[in-house]
Amino acid sequence: MPKVLISDKMDPQAAAIFRARGVEVDEITGKTPDELKAIIGDYDGLAIRSSTKVTKDILAHATNLKVIGRAGIGVDNVDIPAASAKGVVVMNTPFGNSITTAEHAIALMFALARQLPEADASTQAGKWEKNRFMGVELYAKTLALIGCGNIGSIVAERALGLRMKVIAYDPFLTPERALELGVEKVDLETLLARADFISLHTPLTDQTRNILSAEALAKTKKGIRIVNCARGGLIDEAALKAGLDSGHIGGAALDVFAEEPAKASPLFGTPGFVSTPHLGASTTEAQVNVAIQVAEQMADYLVSGGITNALNVPSLSAEEAPKLKPYMALAEKLGSLVGQLSHGAPGGVAIEVEGAAASLNQKPITSAVLAGMLRVHSDTVNMVNAPFLAKERGLDVREVRHDREGDYHTLVRVTVKTQAGERSVAGTLFGDQAPRLVELFGIKVEADLAGHMLYVVNEDAPGFIGRLGSTLGDAGVNIATFHLGRRSAGGEAVLLLSVDEPVTAALIAQVRALPGVRTAMALGFA
Repeated sequence: MPKVLISDKMDPQAAAIFRARGVEVDEITGKTPDELKAIIGDYDGLAIRSSTKVTKDILAHATNLKVIGRAGIGVDNVDIPAASAKGVVVMNTPFGNSITTAEHAIALMFALARQLPEADASTQAGKWEKNRFMGVELYAKTLALIGCGNIGSIVAERALGLRMKVIAYDPFLTPERALELGVEKVDLETLLARADFISLHTPLTDQTRNILSAEALAKTKKGIRIVNCARGGLIDEAALKAGLDSGHIGGAALDVFAEEPAKASPLFGTPGFVSTPHLGASTTEAQVNVAIQVAEQMADYLVSGGITNALNVPSLSAEEAPKLKPYMALAEKLGSLVGQLSHGAPGGVAIEVEGAAASLNQKPITSAVLAGMLRVHSDTVNMVNAPFLAKERGLDVREVRHDREGDYHTLVRVTVKTQAGERSVAGTLFGDQAPRLVELFGIKVEADLAGHMLYVVNEDAPGFIGRLGSTLGDAGVNIATFHLGRRSAGGEAVLLLSVDEPVTAALIAQVRALPGVRTAMALGFA
């Protein structure tokens, strides 16, 4: 019988579900790391919330552990790479607290609009300063959402019920999904200029870190009010304080901070600032929901092998895995390539397989493509949750299977539809194992996709390769591999270069300045 340890305080229904599904369960909370190390070897599963820290050291003692289940979204307290290396599945419950977090964002908007914390403190101090607290209505104001996925869409629905105008910036929000939600999709510049309130609902990635920078905040209306119940680090907190002090920002409410626990933030005490201690998921209903979900997911895996909301493994049967593994590596690289190169939000993606690939289960290949695409904007995406995220954003995903034999014995083609048109890439497997790009936007090219790469589109003309090589050499960048393709002699050419160091923005600027260069970008592949 599988055995699970619940190491953090959790709703009793979780333990009841485990037992009903034939899983033995112990509820032992409050253990120190050394105490946890002493007992973890007895368990097949570990159910946690945020208190237990599942470190590499803990995992080294988890000799029988098969699955870790986090009752909640964030898994910052789990060493996922170490768990993956040990073969431990890491699951979370990404949708159990969506309504709770959305409602908290709405509550903070009301608090800002009517200055509720300050008015409460003043009234309880016996001051009765009725004329001091002149608020604003939410009615007819423009709420701008940065991120319109699961939680953002719930906030949009509530805000529309308050008769607010809702606009949204989300690279993966399609026009069709925006229409369905009743929101207007805009670019970030437009959002900043039009917003009366801004609410953030996006993961923290390299692309979203300090998305509300000093420069961005300067582009907003005077009196803008800002709410963040998503992740700390999305807002430049020093710039936020400066904006509050100057009066440009009319109010800000943070449930999350760049450093937590936040016990000495310079924002504390600033007029117009409201804070809560990461309460987005803190309701009775949400805690019950995530406890039930994590127990059901873990029991499914331990009893029948079903995998749901895993962060580090795809859904594959034991028989399919060996055949599909190299195809999934190829598909993820192709997805990452189109994700990095495509301009504008994708409206749809088609995954076509032919030759030997046509006889395989296409779902894992599709999931790998989507994971590669979406991971460009979020480092929490994997082959398990990518299809759900794509559906949530209204991304039209088509799978096409061709029985025909082409130029290659096996081929995977990925075509992304954007406002700029369709972009297509294709790849094959050399020796049935090694992924290789064979076509890029209609140009035949053979290239590995690995490490740091430089992508250049240029006019095919004598001397260009020499000039490019000199530019890289002068910058101290060593070329590892060099791949060239062209549409026709003297026409458009494509270069893919693998280099030994990350390609800097300064180097990209130098390459773009070379005669004949139409496009130059840095690419990266795991």
